[in-house]
Amino acid sequence: MKLPEKGLAWPEIEARLNDAKAGDYSWRDGRMAVYYYYLDDELSEVQKRAYAAFWTENSLGKRAFPSLAKLENDVVAFGLGLMNAPADAAGTFTSGGSESIFLALQTARDWARATRGIEHGNFVIPRSAHPAFSRAGHALGVEIRRVASARNDFKADVAALEGRIDRNTIGLVGSAPCYPFGVFDPIRELGQLALARGLWLHVDACVGGFLSPYVKRLGHALPDWDFAVPGVTSLSADLHKHGMAAKGASLMLLRSRELKEKHQTFDFNEWERGPYVAWTMQGTRPGGAVAAAWATLQHLGDDGYMRCARMIMANKKALTEGIARLPGLAVLEPHELSIFVTRSADPALDIGAVCDAMGTRGWLVGRQVEPAGIHMHLNPSHERMVDDYLADLAWAVGEARTRGPGAKATHATY
Repeated sequence: MKLPEKGLAWPEIEARLNDAKAGDYSWRDGRMAVYYYYLDDELSEVQKRAYAAFWTENSLGKRAFPSLAKLENDVVAFGLGLMNAPADAAGTFTSGGSESIFLALQTARDWARATRGIEHGNFVIPRSAHPAFSRAGHALGVEIRRVASARNDFKADVAALEGRIDRNTIGLVGSAPCYPFGVFDPIRELGQLALARGLWLHVDACVGGFLSPYVKRLGHALPDWDFAVPGVTSLSADLHKHGMAAKGASLMLLRSRELKEKHQTFDFNEWERGPYVAWTMQGTRPGGAVAAAWATLQHLGDDGYMRCARMIMANKKALTEGIARLPGLAVLEPHELSIFVTRSADPALDIGAVCDAMGTRGWLVGRQVEPAGIHMHLNPSHERMVDDYLADLAWAVGEARTRGPGAKATHATY
């Protein structure tokens, strides 16, 4: 890109931005399986105004902007309460699930160095755990041992995980739910193992943290997964997913404040003159993101989150029942929250060809490879697409049977 010789006025900039978006998929019509979480324009307007009100404030400058400290503390306190944290628990507002996971591994690593003398530790995690764990492990020098499951329900195999533990193991991971299949790992069993072996247990609830409590209140059976489970040490939950907040916003929560103060905080005091600095090991989350998250909580309230949960589960029911009626397709079982996978139930029907056909109708399809299928992560706004999606999916099945095998994904594309 070359800078214009003279700066442009907003109308020209806006036109160029709109041109840049011309090839994007239509999230407003619900034609995207992933990447967005949306309720309505009213909530979006609240978020925009709150973000704009704090868009210049630097959240590292708590002395200059005590308002941001209060807003952040309010949001963290809500997350801790929702996820049954004990009275002395603590948390950190981060820029997203990847940073929350990074921060969890960093804190666990430093805890293990200080309390167990482990310099080069490892985490033993299910193969289905999010890729962010491997990325964080690479950056932090923590070995990530992914363990396949022999179970037929896609959940973590606790016995297999235990078999990979050694004297340098720092901790374990469980997902609530995992992203590929939308099922909850057996967190209670993992907690028992963690307590028995003196290990850190991190629960990745980036997807379910702000949705599961409300889905449970609607009467849906979900396994235990939060701080009410003995042995859970830390937990990540994304505000910008089912917390319905603006990007990027997530929480990394700890069972005790001592863990945060001793092992998560970075102390810098090497400047002979100038302020003493104690920083949490995290990036600079925009003040606007903090304000927008706080405003989202205030705008939705308890009844708003119940409404979102009700819409999501109704969307899933309508879609999964509709898919089950289409010859040649089936929904992968089990699926416990907002994610499900559509697979081919007919060896003659190539699900890749179905994906290709759906793409020609303007649908961004999440292609899953293992097992081959169509990955769908629902949010409230998918309500508007149910009928069109099912109609186009029926058409796509017919097209796939006519045209034969489609493109084969070499990896999962979300």
